[in-house]
Amino acid sequence: MALVVMATGGTGGHIYPAVATAHELIARGHAAMILGQRGGMEERIAADHGLLFQGVEAGKLARSGQGRPDPRELIRAGQGIAQARAVLSKLKPGAVVGYGGFASLPGVLAAQSLRIPTVLHEQNARLGLTQRLAVRRARAVGTAYERVLGLDPRKATLVGMPVREERIDRLAALGRLNLRTGPLTILVMGGSQGSLFLNNNVPDTLRNILGTEGLLESGSAATTARIDLQFEPQGERDLFRDLVSEAVGSEAIQVLHSTGPRWFPEVASRVQDLDWYHATGFVDAVAAWSAADLAITRAGTGTLAEAAFHGVPTIMVPLPESAENHQFHNARMVQEAGAGTLVEQPRVNAELGAAVLQCSSPAVRAEMRDAALGRSPVGAAGRFADLIEGKLR
Repeated sequence: MALVVMATGGTGGHIYPAVATAHELIARGHAAMILGQRGGMEERIAADHGLLFQGVEAGKLARSGQGRPDPRELIRAGQGIAQARAVLSKLKPGAVVGYGGFASLPGVLAAQSLRIPTVLHEQNARLGLTQRLAVRRARAVGTAYERVLGLDPRKATLVGMPVREERIDRLAALGRLNLRTGPLTILVMGGSQGSLFLNNNVPDTLRNILGTEGLLESGSAATTARIDLQFEPQGERDLFRDLVSEAVGSEAIQVLHSTGPRWFPEVASRVQDLDWYHATGFVDAVAAWSAADLAITRAGTGTLAEAAFHGVPTIMVPLPESAENHQFHNARMVQEAGAGTLVEQPRVNAELGAAVLQCSSPAVRAEMRDAALGRSPVGAAGRFADLIEGKLR
């Protein structure tokens, strides 16, 4: 049995797949640990999941269009590689696995310089910057998508996105979250740290279409008026009225909005008059996804994989500043599969409300749920562990 080092960090989307794969390898008799940025969120998450952690320095690299990299970040990256070399020389792992993002780079490049086998996991539909730096000397690349722009298909193995494969009964989930059992439940999830843009825009959009009572009232003058106030141009209003008439009539809605701890007070104060709108700084993700009927999210692969695992239709607002615009590519693939609807950020004020109304229809949700389950990453951690085991020294 071997030690496998997971080089990861920066965001939950990079960290949680590493955690899932580490536990799969441990279940098979191997040892696994996390190597990431000292003081980063990966250190806390590793401790929460009972995994050993080793921290090193990490520096962010400038992406295309962002100008020259900050020299201080390059120095930190170099220090991190040197520190990772010292750690790996002592541990002598059977492989180092990189999950993308700047925090993974020191561990992966250090391993390659020491001729330790490296395996990468590319979670996005386009190969990221740090992965491009490491892919030539990597033994294999596991992917979450069938096609990855910038990656030689001969080096790719489709494994899916490793996620926490845990569900709970919907009624139990609603009870755990202190939500009612009757209403249609919309989850607003901006990623592990929340989304300022979603926090600023989603509450007002939902207030406009649902009113103070949180009801979808099919064909009512009040609902139609609220929509007409929101959507322009004038010529599109008949479309919105049609969407209203097709949406679930007079159905109660409740919203669970994970704001991120930093922005919770502001969002909570803005929705305090809406008893159907529940803002929280941090949410039990398994319970939230198990309870949700529909979700409004960014388009990180981790988020979309969890939505697929739980069969939750998604309205996706990709982060425009995401590396290589990968969130847009992710969202487009999910939309093409019929599992979600893409709303680009500049079009949110014009299109998000209509998307919510359309996706609230039981018939539409049923079709999207089936499509989402068809993309489910069940078994992804096991398939990726198989790939890693085949490359151990």
